[in-house]
Amino acid sequence: MLSDALRRELVAFRRDLHMHPELGHQEVRTTAVVKERLERAGLAPRVLDCGTGLVCDIRPAGDAGRLPLLALRADLDALPIPDTKTVAYRSTVPGRAHACGHDVHTTVVLGAGLVLAGLAARGALPQPVRLIFQPAEEVLPGGATDAIDSGVLDGVGRILALHCDPKVDAGRIGLKTGAITSACDRLEIRLTGDGGHTARPHLTTDLVTAAARVITDVPALLARRVDTRAGLAVTWGRLTTGHASNVIPQRAEISGTMRCLELSAWRAAKDLVEEAVGEVARLHQAKYEIDYIRGVPPVVNEETTTALLAAAMTERFGAGSVEPTEQSLGGEDFSWYLEQVPGAMARLGVRVPGDGERPGAPPRDIHQGDFDVDESAIGVGVELLTTTALLDAAERP
Repeated sequence: MLSDALRRELVAFRRDLHMHPELGHQEVRTTAVVKERLERAGLAPRVLDCGTGLVCDIRPAGDAGRLPLLALRADLDALPIPDTKTVAYRSTVPGRAHACGHDVHTTVVLGAGLVLAGLAARGALPQPVRLIFQPAEEVLPGGATDAIDSGVLDGVGRILALHCDPKVDAGRIGLKTGAITSACDRLEIRLTGDGGHTARPHLTTDLVTAAARVITDVPALLARRVDTRAGLAVTWGRLTTGHASNVIPQRAEISGTMRCLELSAWRAAKDLVEEAVGEVARLHQAKYEIDYIRGVPPVVNEETTTALLAAAMTERFGAGSVEPTEQSLGGEDFSWYLEQVPGAMARLGVRVPGDGERPGAPPRDIHQGDFDVDESAIGVGVELLTTTALLDAAERP
């Protein structure tokens, strides 16, 4: 299905992307090189309305748009962290790295598109397929919303995605029906009040104490107002207040995230968090403002699509190539597509087989400067998506 020549080309393409990472909504070069390669294959990609990212349809001969499209989604952006690897394809952009595998996701969907375009040219593509290359997955609320606003889901009946997983060996995938990631929202809280001398806190709004109570009491309140099985957790990442040891400040700022395993609890979380913050702030006579930034709901894999991915992987790589995976506490904006159409995300194994057995070595993970992949995973991903497309067409009435 995947020729040796195309396999080598895709590895080189991934390395080129890895050397030139771009942040969310800045993926100008990445968009251009993907667009050029699709056009060279005779396809007609369209840049999304937001200025970066692409959508491209591959249709069988004679298709008049009556059949629903199978969509394959990739994300283009990198992270604002330095690349610490010592490899020939190390990032050439200081402080920027493809440390989450989006270069692999993009290359895999491109490769699947090229294979499927070849089938279409030979009259062997049984159903239309849409390639979606979205920007800004790492930016809340996620570039998926921009892509959806550009109409990428119009006519789509099912959508698939892969995400690199350094805890799974290359040649395998991890799958789970139901929620496979968590919801993730961001909180920005500002507390204000009359400051003063630390000798007379009773004449002030003691903002340091108020901020401390928000940090400790809000998570505790939420733990008693949400079913613990929903896994709702608020974790703080920043507290800024004060300039001197003997001055009670007039302003405090707190930032953090809200993560949640369960979809219905996520929908209720905004009101619950705002209510809890208000209760604690008022108790300490602090004025408060809350910016609750909706991030992403959980990615909830639909049962039929998950089974389809498992069947395709098994057909191409054998019964031992699919393993169960746990729900991650990380967020992924692929979830926005699944709010509108059925679909599923698989965890694409990118670990060098045996690497997980290094004695005493820390586990490799995404969002780290030394993140890299076993590049054989690219071919695995391409064959998984193309085989799934063919199986999906065969099972349609």
